[in-house]
Amino acid sequence: MGIMSFLRNRAGLILVGAIGFAIVAFLLGDVVKSGGPFLHGDRTSVGEIAGEKVQIDEFKALVEQNETNFKQQMGQATLNPQMASYVLENTWNQKVSEILINKEVERLGLTVGEQERIDLVSGRNPDPQIIQAFGNPQTGQLDRNQLATFQNNLKTQDIKSPVREQWVNFLLSIQRNRLFQKYNNLVKNSIYVTSLEAREDYSQRNKLANFNYVNLEYASIPDNKVKITDNDYSDYYNENKNLFLNKEEARTFEYVAFNGSPSKSDSTGTLKMIQKIATDFRTTPNDSLFVSINADTKMPLTYMKKGQLDPALDSAVFNAAVGTVVGPVFSNGSYKVAKLLDTRMSPDSVKASHILITAATAGSPERAKVQADSLYTLIKGGANFAELASKFGGDATKEKGGDLGTFARGSMIPAFEEAVFNGKPGDLKVVTTQYGTHVIRIEKQVGSSRVAKVGVVDKIISSSSETQSAAFSKASAFLSAVDDAKSFDARVKIDGQTKLVAENLTASQSNITGIENPRELVRWAFEAKEGDMTDKVFELGDRFVVARMTDIRPVGILPLEKVKKQIEPMVRNRVKANMLAEKFEAALSGASSINQVASKVGRPVTPVQNIVFANPVLPGVAQENKVVGTVFGLQPKKLSKVIKGEQGVYVVMVNGFTNPASLTNTVNQKQQISQALEQRAQGQVLEVLKDKANVKDYRIKFF
Repeated sequence: MGIMSFLRNRAGLILVGAIGFAIVAFLLGDVVKSGGPFLHGDRTSVGEIAGEKVQIDEFKALVEQNETNFKQQMGQATLNPQMASYVLENTWNQKVSEILINKEVERLGLTVGEQERIDLVSGRNPDPQIIQAFGNPQTGQLDRNQLATFQNNLKTQDIKSPVREQWVNFLLSIQRNRLFQKYNNLVKNSIYVTSLEAREDYSQRNKLANFNYVNLEYASIPDNKVKITDNDYSDYYNENKNLFLNKEEARTFEYVAFNGSPSKSDSTGTLKMIQKIATDFRTTPNDSLFVSINADTKMPLTYMKKGQLDPALDSAVFNAAVGTVVGPVFSNGSYKVAKLLDTRMSPDSVKASHILITAATAGSPERAKVQADSLYTLIKGGANFAELASKFGGDATKEKGGDLGTFARGSMIPAFEEAVFNGKPGDLKVVTTQYGTHVIRIEKQVGSSRVAKVGVVDKIISSSSETQSAAFSKASAFLSAVDDAKSFDARVKIDGQTKLVAENLTASQSNITGIENPRELVRWAFEAKEGDMTDKVFELGDRFVVARMTDIRPVGILPLEKVKKQIEPMVRNRVKANMLAEKFEAALSGASSINQVASKVGRPVTPVQNIVFANPVLPGVAQENKVVGTVFGLQPKKLSKVIKGEQGVYVVMVNGFTNPASLTNTVNQKQQISQALEQRAQGQVLEVLKDKANVKDYRIKFF
């Protein structure tokens, strides 16, 4: 394998896997999110992590490389805003992880020695990335001859050549992975479970409780009968402050979106246009050129089997005579016409193999074609196709000797598909597509059915300038008429609009319901102050948006005013709990059985069986931690005190417990607990490091 071929084929592995492979596999943490202040920092920093600045040029290069690899993995030429946001977020996560773990590794003095580095490449247990790069596909083992050949060829390269630089980066990524594994092992080895903990866990999962309860639901008291005081709010807030820690700054705004989507007249205009196109399509001398010029969605003229066309066209086309133009029909927001150009009998499926030579591997599209022609000549002369595919192939099929398996029409790109379905078994062809140049061998063709060559012209119904202008004028008039919450609400009613709310947006947010690509609006939100109106009408897709900032939630413990609405249901239930508890207290006075309590409050007794402490759910009710916790602390046949639960107020009486068999050997139990703790620890390490690192995220300035 050539040096450049090896490195180019693994560019994604070297540049992206170097960071992501070990960190994501070893720290299964959530995507890292960090708080403001926003729009601070200098003009060249995209963020700051534990005092280390992340420069925008460096970060953009990582994002672009990750986008390239993501496109290749997804088989797409472009990324929509949601996909781009996903890649951006993961790239940031990778960068934060890399810096934080690197600092920990340095602090602890973890290193990879010289002999260890050699072993990682060519020792008894080489790194998985080395095996992937130089492995034998049949045995799954390292091909040491292939590795030695590569290393010898590497010596002929200039010390500053891109090939050497990429190889060095590849080796550094392997070394970094080993360091991260060592750090991970330190974390895992710090976890220890005692025999006492093992027995307690065993009991909590296997000891069964049988009990009866009587409850009074909070829903039994209408909300309008409950008066909540400021003290009620304050008491709940002060007791639960830890619940209101905001780790990432969030913004909420209300907005109206004026619809600039196509009008009825726009649809009529598009229909007239496609009707004229249908007339011209019947007489055009060059169908391919006509489709290319007139279609909004450029599709090559290829043979299709029945069922591959748009359902609105499919049956009509396959029942028509050659030369017939079908349509216009309306489907998925556009008008379409189709012309039947030819029909023939064709295989239902094909088994084929190929050798893909990419422009990146060969150095240029022209060189790829020359190399493919050379391989074609060798194979025609008797060379082994599978061996050449394993050596020169530029995609995953090289591991299988180029075997693509059996596939039906519609599975491959048009040029490739035309070659294999219009040839015959045994044919060898050279075909160029957007992926590179392919040497294709048709192994077998199965079945036969009628296919049709069809040209389709579509016209997407889009908004006219008049429609867009009318929507923009309405939005502009709205913006001119409002300056505060009261006028905003009043104007919403006057214009007959619907007020929408974008709640608790983060700086990395890439979607707002009903709005296309809202990043510009999100950026405004993180520059605005509470109460601010947008200073312009935002044109987002076919919506014209005016917004007003209503709430800013900074990083830290949120004040009571910010969470008052959020905690109102819980506070109301606490007031109801106090009201219902009084009934139970009176019922408990002088009572010696659960039936007496039930009779006094007018509620039935509910029996419950086989409840374990580790799963505190009341069947048919909900999770009630306090209730089940109280049960396992009670003596049988004793009435409990009043329990204020999640769904209501309870009194319980335990009938008895069923103890599990004695745990004589704690080894397995300790191992199970350790594994669960290790998994949680791996996910929590990065969060702990991030909390201590004061991560500052300025990405919104640039993306």
